Parts: sequence; C-alpha cells; structure tokens
Amino acid sequence: MRNDHAIIDRLTERDITTVFGIPGKQTLPLNDVISGRDDVRFVMARHETNVTHQAWGYAESSGETAATVVIPGPGDMNAMNGLKNALNDCTPLVHIAVETEPEVRGGDGIHETPPDTYDNVVKENVTVETPQSVVAELDRAITIAETPPMGPVRVGIPKNFIPVETEPAAVEPAEPAAPPEPPTEAVERAADLLAGAEAPAIVAGGGVRAANASERLRSLAEAIGAPVATTYKGKATMPEDHPLFAGTLCGGTSPELRACLESSDALLAVGSDFDAVWTQHWSYEFPADLIHVTLHPSDVGTGYDPRVAVVADADRTLAAIETALANRSVTEPSEAGANRAAAVRRADAERTAELRTATDAPLPSVSALAALREALPRETIVTADAGGSRVWAVVTFPAYDPRDYVNPGSWASMGLAVPAAVGAAVANPDQPVAVLIGEGGLLMCLEELHTIAAEDLDVTVFVFNNDDYGIISEEAERSYDLESSAYGWSDAPLDCARIAEGMGLDVDRAETPDGIREAASAAVGSGPTLVEIPTDPDEPQAGEFMTR
Repeated sequence: MRNDHAIIDRLTERDITTVFGIPGKQTLPLNDVISGRDDVRFVMARHETNVTHQAWGYAESSGETAATVVIPGPGDMNAMNGLKNALNDCTPLVHIAVETEPEVRGGDGIHETPPDTYDNVVKENVTVETPQSVVAELDRAITIAETPPMGPVRVGIPKNFIPVETEPAAVEPAEPAAPPEPPTEAVERAADLLAGAEAPAIVAGGGVRAANASERLRSLAEAIGAPVATTYKGKATMPEDHPLFAGTLCGGTSPELRACLESSDALLAVGSDFDAVWTQHWSYEFPADLIHVTLHPSDVGTGYDPRVAVVADADRTLAAIETALANRSVTEPSEAGANRAAAVRRADAERTAELRTATDAPLPSVSALAALREALPRETIVTADAGGSRVWAVVTFPAYDPRDYVNPGSWASMGLAVPAAVGAAVANPDQPVAVLIGEGGLLMCLEELHTIAAEDLDVTVFVFNNDDYGIISEEAERSYDLESSAYGWSDAPLDCARIAEGMGLDVDRAETPDGIREAASAAVGSGPTLVEIPTDPDEPQAGEFMTR
C-alpha cells in the first residue's frame, strides 16, 4: 500500500475528516488522494500562516481535531505562529509537515530546515525516520494531540516517504489516555474550604471548555452561591447572562471585578494557569484559601501558592467537589453571591455607558459591539481578533456558549480571526459565523477573505476601521509623547469593503448603531459578507479606560 493512501486512511479512522493546507509539489501526493475521496475535505488557505489558525478555529468551535498539511521550510515556518497559539490554548491539531529527504538533510536542500526548529511551538515534534513507520508515528501523534492537556503535534514526514509503496507497520488506533481523576483527599480539603467560606468566588479558564465542564461549573457555582469570573480563554464557559457571572479577566479588568475576587474568602481557579496577562503580572491579592485545578503540573505554584492544588480533569473535579459538598453542612446559598456579581456588572455598565450609547459617527467600539450583540442571533459563532477591539469585545460583548466564542489566549497574535472563522464555518455549517476584527488585523490575514468566498462559507466579517493601529498609537501618545495616531494611515485610508468586493464577498458599510443592526441582520445567514464599520481613532482603549 502507498503511504499517501495510508496516511489519509489513518486520519479518517481517527475521525479527522478535515485537512487545511496549501498545496505544494511535496504535498501533492496527499492532495491527490484527498481529491479522490468523499469522506475527507481539503480546505485551501491563501497563506501558510493561516493554515494552522484555520485548524485552531475548527477545533476551538467544535471540540474536534483537524489536520494541517504544509510544505517544508517556508510553509512549516509560517505555520509556526498558529502552532504556538494552539499550544498556549491547549488546542488539539495534527500538523503534517513534509520534510526534506533524510539523505539530503544537512545539505541545504530546497526549503530545508532542521526538524528540531519546531520543538518549542508544539506539544511534541515527531520526526518519521522510516517509510514503514509513517502510519504508526502518525497514529501516535494523534493520540498525543488528543490526550489532555491537549495541544498541537507536528509530524515531520520526509517527502520521499509519502508516495512510496510499502507495508506499513501495523498499529491499532490508540485511544487518548483519560485525564487523571481528582484525588479524594484533595477534593475533601477543597470542599472543606468552600463549605466554610462566607464569600467564595470562582475563576474559570479555557480548561473548562476543553473538558466540556460548563454545566458542572454552573452547578457548583449555584450550589455555593459563588460569583464566577472567566479568563479570556474561559469566556462563555459561564453564560454571561447568568446571575452569577461577574466578568471576564483580561488587560481591561475593572477595579470592581478585581475587588470581587480579592475580597472573597475562598477562591476556586479551575482549568486555568495564573498567567501574567489575566493576573496583570500576578498583582492580584487572592485569599489564602486558594484552590487550583489544572492539568499542567508546572502551572501549580506559578505566581501563587494554593492551599489545595489538584492536577486533574476540570469536569470530574468540579463534580467531585459538588458531591463532597453534599455530604457537608453547607449553608443554603443566599443571594449574596448573585448580588456581588450584579454589582460588578452594574459598575462596568455604568463605566461604559457613555461609550455604549454613542450614536454619532465615527462610533466607539463599545457602541458598535452593543449594536452587533443585539442583532446577531444567540447561536452565532464569534471569532475575535487580537488588538484593541478584542479587549473591548472580551469586556463588553456578551457570549453564552463556550464553543461559540473563539479568541486567542496569551499568544494574542493579530490576524487570526478571519482564518479561525473559516475553520469554525467548516466545522459548524449549520451555524452563522461572525468575525470581530480591526482593519489592522485584517491586513494581516486579508487573503483569507478569498477563502471565505471560494468556499462559499456563511461568514460575516465585521471590520472596525479606524485607519490606525489604535492600541499602539494610544500607548505611544500616552507613554512616549508621540503625536496622536502616530501609527495610523489616515492619509491613505483603507477601503475594506471595496477590497472584499473584489475578492467576491457581498459588502456593506454601517456608521450608526441602527445601521449596524440593519446590516448585521441582513448579512448573517446570507453567505460570504463583509461589513465595514468606521470607528473613532481617538476612542479610549479598554486597558486604560476600564482599569482606572
């Protein structure tokens, strides 16, 4: 059997039925096999950087693994950005990288890079050494990628191994190992701390999404009456219209949300590390009764010394803690927790009221986001870019389902929202997909508008255009006394709608809240569309405005 057929067979046997990539001479044997099958789909990107972002969006929005295929060297190295993003976000994907032939390796063959170049951007970097081991190594890579804590795995396959006729080593598809169970003693100690707390609180991270633990999170929060704050990767793991939802932790966290957590007498952090971004460089003064649940042992003790640390699955741990609480004398939850959460939401709403109710063009992002939230169906999958609009979206754009809000974690690369929407739309053809992105981010992935049109995807791209790298210009003016909009391009304004129209999308422009609502209602569900929204280049940035 030829290895190219065996590779695709093994992907589909492991329920990986979507492959993102850009064809090259080295990958054509695989592309040829895919083109002759109806059980696997190949989605062609327009730049290798976007290939892994597409697979990330697919996995984040569906919980399923996708594969990527790129050529050696430039293709592989361009894809590194998305691999690192997926690594930080614990997102599973299988990255098939065609390698230089072993006999040429070290001789500067075309596109050659040393295989260990990629070691630090993936969960594991697998280099295939013999033609007979291709399938076995691929299967091992899939298992590693899907074993919690999940992540991207690179499989380097020399190009001359792919079309060769060989008898592959037989290997039974290996199921990913189950995540560790929470130790009983640690669960009992955590339950004691929460049962004895008068003002408990919970921080939920992306691990809650990965473990499909949102229902457990809500149940435990309700059982103890605890306000829930989510990290940027945990956004929507608690529906943001739930009475116990307090807010999202990020660079734009308000003093009121911070005080809510710092004034708690017991804090449960589940499915999250304590990274420098959401903890604002570990400046929070968390209570001594801190419980930390994570799948990464190295996360424990980073920034904070928890009273109880549990290296285990978020869903099983939350369920075990709630069961343990049922065996204790726990005071019936009062409305105090909901009141604490409501106080934070009310303070945040008052802080942003003037921005949210603005109607004059150019609008602040908060007003535009509010209009979009009103118009978009609740089930819309939203992919949000990095940059200034991303922080405002994290803080002020409510989300309700953990798989329906896709945004980058601490890697925070710009230009990934459009390719992520490609992946989300392919994975979820029955749901509309909306992109929230600034024109600066759009310039970094502009070519993927053409992918949306070519694949005829139900994606609406909402571009917040202020002709500026606004979050950078604001910092430059505030901290370095540079002129206003120092890194803008108002003298060469960008017409995003015209560009998108030239790529085959329907286009619209909206300058007021009413116009945005009308444009969004017309666009969503109508196929590939871009709506350009001019925004105020002098608007405040969330990182400064919300924290003062």
